[in-house]
Amino acid sequence: MPILSQIYVYPVKSLAGIPVQHWPVDNKGLLYDRKWMLVDKDGQFLSQRRLPKMALIKTHIDDEQLILSAPGQADLALPLQADDGEVLEVDVWHDHCLAKSCGRDPDVWLSRFLEIDCRLVYQTDQDIRKVDPKYATDNDQTSFSDGFPFLIVSENSLNALNQAMQLELDMVRFRPNLVVADCDSYAEDAWRRITINHIGFRLPKPCSRCSVPTIDPLTALSGKEPLTTLNRLRKWQNKVYFGQNALHDKPGNLSVGQPVSIEETGEPQPPVSAT
Repeated sequence: MPILSQIYVYPVKSLAGIPVQHWPVDNKGLLYDRKWMLVDKDGQFLSQRRLPKMALIKTHIDDEQLILSAPGQADLALPLQADDGEVLEVDVWHDHCLAKSCGRDPDVWLSRFLEIDCRLVYQTDQDIRKVDPKYATDNDQTSFSDGFPFLIVSENSLNALNQAMQLELDMVRFRPNLVVADCDSYAEDAWRRITINHIGFRLPKPCSRCSVPTIDPLTALSGKEPLTTLNRLRKWQNKVYFGQNALHDKPGNLSVGQPVSIEETGEPQPPVSAT
């Protein structure tokens, strides 16, 4: 049976994530996942697509604090729970959301390192951002993810892609939340419903990939892979795909090593062969 082999939390959208062994799931996904986000002076979200250097900012959660670390700067600590700050209107793709500012110190810290005027904002527990109703129910919500609370990838899908590229790219380039072992490569393409520790997950659509996986998280330098190979093997309707977006049915807890029960399968999405 497949097992959950890795869990990643990304507290700040597009900054480095945190590998964890156990983690709570709330109504919006993994607790604190993409709760924070950087925006420019116009309230538009910032990501590695525009600022590859964001990959160099590490995140850490400890003692009720979110800690940011970057080369050449002292660490920045923020409270995990806050209820103050200026209310702002921000944009994530086509979604207009409400957020609160984290204060001047984080803005200065981040603006100095990234060499751009930016602000750090967070989503309050009360603010709801719904998932695209084309793929979700009215109860489905997410924080500042691109669109879905979870991204699922299998270890053997990356193994197959690395073999095709004759490279050894790390899973962190693809920024999954849940990594599954002990299944065939691209098995997740056919999964429609799975269960992990009594939490049901629906997998409504594959994840189209942008330039972010081409960025080396250790150097913030970009290359041609994996997009060149994905374009050759995983292209459909003018996009390339790797991994599956997912929605969850209820809160709970996840731990590495838990079995993944495949409840329903369908035709592979995308409908392409990767071999």
